[in-house]
Amino acid sequence: MLEQMMNSPTMEYMARGLHAASLRQEVISNNIANVNTPNFKRSTVRFEDLLAKELGMDDDGSLLKMVRTHDKHLPFKPFGKASPAIEEDDTTTMRVDDNNVDVDIEMAGLAKNQLWYNTMATELGGYVTKMKNVLTSGQS
Repeated sequence: MLEQMMNSPTMEYMARGLHAASLRQEVISNNIANVNTPNFKRSTVRFEDLLAKELGMDDDGSLLKMVRTHDKHLPFKPFGKASPAIEEDDTTTMRVDDNNVDVDIEMAGLAKNQLWYNTMATELGGYVTKMKNVLTSGQS
C-alpha cells in the first residue's frame, strides 16, 4: 500500500517537473556561459506543453476530446510519458558573430525557473507530509 501511495501520478508528475526544472537550470547556465562564443545558438527546454498534451489539455488549458472508449471498458487517454526535451533555437541572431544569447532574457528565465522549482519542491514536500499524516493517522 505504501508503494502505491508513493508511486502515485501526483508524485510522478512533480518528480518529472523537478527534473525538467533542473535540466532547464543547466541549459540556461550553459547559454550564459557561452554568451561570447561565436556561432553559439541558445537552447531551451520544452516540458510544460508536452505534459499538458499528456494530461489531455489543449493549448488554452481546456480538455481535449481524445479519450477513447469501448462499451465494456473505462475511458483512457492514449498518451505517453512526457519528458523534458532540449531544443536549439537557430532562428534568431543577436550579434554579428551569429550568437543569439541575450543575457537579460537568460537571467529572467533563470529567475522564473528558480521560482517554478521552489514551488514544485514545496508542493512535493506538502504532498509527502500529507501522506505521512495519513499513514500515522495524524499522530506524532
